[in-house]
Amino acid sequence: MNKNLFLVGLILLTFSSIRGQYQSQSHSGEIYENLEKFNFLGSVLYVAAHPDDENTRLISYLSKGLNARTAYLSITRGDGGQNLIGTEIGELLGVIRSQELQMARTVDGGMQFFTRANDFGFSKHPDETLEIWNKDEVLQDIVQAIRSFKPDIIINRFDHRSAGSTHGHHTSSAVLALEAYELAQDKNKYPSQIANYGTWKATRLFFNTSWWFYGSREKFAEADKSRLVPVDVGVYFPTIGLSNNEISALARSKHRSQGFGSAGDRGNYQEYLELLEGEMPKDKSNLFDGLDTSWSRVEGGEIIKQIMADVMEKFDFRNPSNIVPDLLNIHSQLTSLKDSHWKRIKLVELNDLIINCLGLYIEASTDEQHYTLLDTVEIAIEWTNRSRVNVSAESITINGITTEINSILEPYTTVKEYQQFPIDQQTPFTNPYWLDKEKELGMYKVSEPSLRNLPESPAPIICEFILNIEGHTINSKRALNYRYVNPAEGEIREPISILPPATISFDKELYLLSSESEQIIKLKIRASREYVSGKLKLEVPPHWKVIPDSMDFSINNKGAEETFSFVLVSPDKISESQINAMLEIDDKIYNKTLTTIDYDHIPFQTILSTAKSKIVKVPLQISGNKIAYLMGAGDRVPESLSNIGYEVQLIETSDLQQLDLSQFDAIVIGIRAYNTLPELKLYKELLFGYAEEGGTLITQYNTSRRLNFDDLAPYTIKLSRKRVADENAEIRILSPNHKVLNYPNKISEKDFSNWVQERGLYFPEEWDERYVPILSSNDKGEESLDGSLLIAEYGEGYFVYTSLSWFRQLPAGVPGAFRLFSNILALSQKDNDRP
Repeated sequence: MNKNLFLVGLILLTFSSIRGQYQSQSHSGEIYENLEKFNFLGSVLYVAAHPDDENTRLISYLSKGLNARTAYLSITRGDGGQNLIGTEIGELLGVIRSQELQMARTVDGGMQFFTRANDFGFSKHPDETLEIWNKDEVLQDIVQAIRSFKPDIIINRFDHRSAGSTHGHHTSSAVLALEAYELAQDKNKYPSQIANYGTWKATRLFFNTSWWFYGSREKFAEADKSRLVPVDVGVYFPTIGLSNNEISALARSKHRSQGFGSAGDRGNYQEYLELLEGEMPKDKSNLFDGLDTSWSRVEGGEIIKQIMADVMEKFDFRNPSNIVPDLLNIHSQLTSLKDSHWKRIKLVELNDLIINCLGLYIEASTDEQHYTLLDTVEIAIEWTNRSRVNVSAESITINGITTEINSILEPYTTVKEYQQFPIDQQTPFTNPYWLDKEKELGMYKVSEPSLRNLPESPAPIICEFILNIEGHTINSKRALNYRYVNPAEGEIREPISILPPATISFDKELYLLSSESEQIIKLKIRASREYVSGKLKLEVPPHWKVIPDSMDFSINNKGAEETFSFVLVSPDKISESQINAMLEIDDKIYNKTLTTIDYDHIPFQTILSTAKSKIVKVPLQISGNKIAYLMGAGDRVPESLSNIGYEVQLIETSDLQQLDLSQFDAIVIGIRAYNTLPELKLYKELLFGYAEEGGTLITQYNTSRRLNFDDLAPYTIKLSRKRVADENAEIRILSPNHKVLNYPNKISEKDFSNWVQERGLYFPEEWDERYVPILSSNDKGEESLDGSLLIAEYGEGYFVYTSLSWFRQLPAGVPGAFRLFSNILALSQKDNDRP
């Protein structure tokens, strides 16, 4: 099979399957828009670094206003960001943000691509970014996206000349796109791509600039604009009933995990594009000036151009099926053309147009969500003809296996078929493809080139419907959905998944042993089929032991879970490693943990990761045990503290007036709580009073944007946007005799080894003299930042403000982070009067 055709099919199916989770028939307005898009043969690739970097105003305008085939290439999946809606970070956050991007594209009409680059966290310079990323591999992926998508125009979101003045990922995305623009034309570069996609030269490369990049509106007003193309994106779409900027806001609001809900506006809005490569359009009101974007672009396409003129003229919003004879004529013309990039794309679009104009409803669904190897899936096939046109269901092909149907679809009737589909032993398990292998620091490992730009893994079961309409063969692909009825919400569709026969999970992500030498660990096995049995085995590194090292198991019911307990024995010396679990079933080894992500704004996600947990032997003392935790944006700090023996009670703002706060040894306020809980400021005097009466109140980092600093602390603190992005940056101890560094654990520079992603972010830049700065750090070549841990005595107790990234370090099991945070929690303990 031609891999170029395979990739196009994967891309188109990926987007149709995503929409399939929220399946609906196109109404007349959408059909008319799709006809206009079918009649336009031009494309634009927008390039930036992360999810939510994209300019949805411009993407929507290009796709819906100009009808261009438009895609956003996000270099990363945003794994290094924060999460405002839950506790997922790292790779799991990357899965969420990948889906949020696809949901945004279903609104603004674009498509979504990625590379293998990993968002490793904030970077202050592109040199650092490109040192951590594998520059050549990222370039290879960008070049592949350009060669396969074949954009006429490429638009960078960021300025390639901005090194050191903004996020290193941002600048790098522009630098790489500029380089890839040239490399995509070079037949000697990445020659393995040439056979599938050929080379490609985009006509123009722009930078999507604005007054912000000039420093102020005044400076931009005075700037030379001879290289700029103005684009008014504030158009109104009467077939939708929305302006472009309203659509843009709806798309941007899909980035819920980043708190990017936006209000739509109406009226003119000017975007500016700076020409970097190619010829300036002679007509600046037409980005595609000099390019033929009509059907004349395709050899033999003139006849289609003529028929489409008649189609657009006679389209009846009350009866879209009246143009089907013309569309079938176009189908005959299009299928007779020689193979080309645009033929493949437009044939898929045309098939969907014909099906939608006829009101044909086709779907493949099942009543179970999870399957495993050797299961048989019962698939319900539905064909409904909601028109007066003669239609017949010819056949259904499921993952390459064809079954003849040969049923006449009478007008306004439904035909249902039930197919049995066996899942064989070679079927891959359902997982985000970029998570199938352990990642490197800056890159995901994806061996199959055709997957590397895709937003998600192809659906595990794909059904191709073959219809005959007035003698024309029309095909359409659908991903198999799990369909069910929720009594409160109605009919719901979700993706299906293929799982191992059983999955396994540890009860903790970290087992930390301090003075004790043994700890009970528990593992849970979940059956993906009935009557699954085998052996559960554990592996530990040298000097660690687990008793016993294996257990037999047998579970009779699908979906049932059973828990098994082992004793973990640590060495006497300090050690940091991991314990691995595996299941031996029918002479095969399975070692996967199942994680699910279920939010109502994205499709249900299943993730399979290696079954492992971190094990640490380190001296750790705890003084004070009962902790209240008020969650902010969402993090896993409470779980991490529970793992090392604290009694953690999650509280909400509504609990603050009801609870006896004096029962707690410390109250911890979660990350970005003052950003996400506007009502929290109403309880500041109550919280400060708790500290004044002898408690320890700990507030973790908040962002400086739109924040009243007076609400944060009893004494003045002013936040900045400054951070220390290098997780290995030197930590200098400013107050070595302070009790927080001496009780109950003696803290030294060694406790700041092996931190992950960053030291901290949004450091205070000014504070009252009553605060004692404990630590100092900085990124290479920058000024010292002393505000990462500020402690003030307040009445009988303590107030702590800390911008260190505890929300990353504690779930990652960093021993020194646990030791220091335990000391912070112990500040108010009575036996802590002396270091």
